Amino acid sequence: MKLVDEFRDPALARALAARVVARATRPWTVMEVCGGQTHAIVAHALDALVAERIALLHGPGCPVCVTPLETLDRAQRFALDGGGILCTFGDMLRVPGSAGDLFAARARGADVRVVYAPLDAARLAARTPERPVCFLAVGFETTAPAVAVAARWARQQRLDNFFLLVSHVRVPPALEAIAGAPDARVDAFLAAGHVCTVMGTAEYEPIARRFRKPIVATGFEPVDILHGLALAVEQLERGEARVEVQYERAVRPGGNPAARALVDEVFEVADRAWRGVGVLPRGGLVLRAAYAALDAERAFPALADVAVAESPECRAGEVLRGALRPPDCPAYGRRCTPEHPLGAPMVSSEGACAAYFRFRAAESAA
Repeated sequence: MKLVDEFRDPALARALAARVVARATRPWTVMEVCGGQTHAIVAHALDALVAERIALLHGPGCPVCVTPLETLDRAQRFALDGGGILCTFGDMLRVPGSAGDLFAARARGADVRVVYAPLDAARLAARTPERPVCFLAVGFETTAPAVAVAARWARQQRLDNFFLLVSHVRVPPALEAIAGAPDARVDAFLAAGHVCTVMGTAEYEPIARRFRKPIVATGFEPVDILHGLALAVEQLERGEARVEVQYERAVRPGGNPAARALVDEVFEVADRAWRGVGVLPRGGLVLRAAYAALDAERAFPALADVAVAESPECRAGEVLRGALRPPDCPAYGRRCTPEHPLGAPMVSSEGACAAYFRFRAAESAA
């Protein structure tokens, strides 16, 4: 409790915010990459503390939000048409596909179950050999090791009824795409500390050098975020652009070697579509050939035929790129609400739209 209290200390937060404002000799724009950071910023009004000099943009740091529409439709098709059991994390149930969410699919008879770890889904497959079981594998590099554990265990057990519908995405290519965009407005990034805990910081070094933008691996508490912001602003003021670690209690430059080795055993890097963003080169992970038997899209050819179009009314892609603040979307709070979302950012626990709807009710009503 003492550690948590330390990183939520109001006096320390205010002192760091004052340090940020005092060190900034001109306006700077900084993007936080993680949805957890976004929720902390919005909930504690950290952006208001530094608004005199710093504009904070919310980035694509919600893996649920960037999961392609096709992946959600494939998951529903597996559960509805294949007679199988679809397992997923709880935050995927409300994410809308082209014809509703997984709650709606469950109401139509789909067997959709919430699990707390991918290995739970693999063990369910071992207990029910007469039915196919598929785990919807989404997330950044942080959740990939747990999925790799389940894949390795299923292979060791020679399960022939366990599958993975993989939609893992990688953060560095997203930062590179945002930094290199013609209309890029970002001067520095606060990188997701949990991703760096697993993968380390080496992949961010060439991005910082190439685009001359500081990247600070930052934690998720208010003091973490303001400290990371202070480090980024101090680099900008000195004309530096390098990778720095604020989240030292968890992040090492080399990451977690055991977790990285496990991910590398099961997955390989590939181009990947991000919902609302497009296909990013080397933007995700796919199963290696040795684990191809677990690939749901290969095992069930009907899943590969799914192709859908995004709602023209939903501007989640602009929100995820930091080009649009949630309250500035015409549909926000009107046609798009947590009860009737047009896009994932309104219902994900890390979505920027959900953060504003929950913590900025007055602004939402304006």
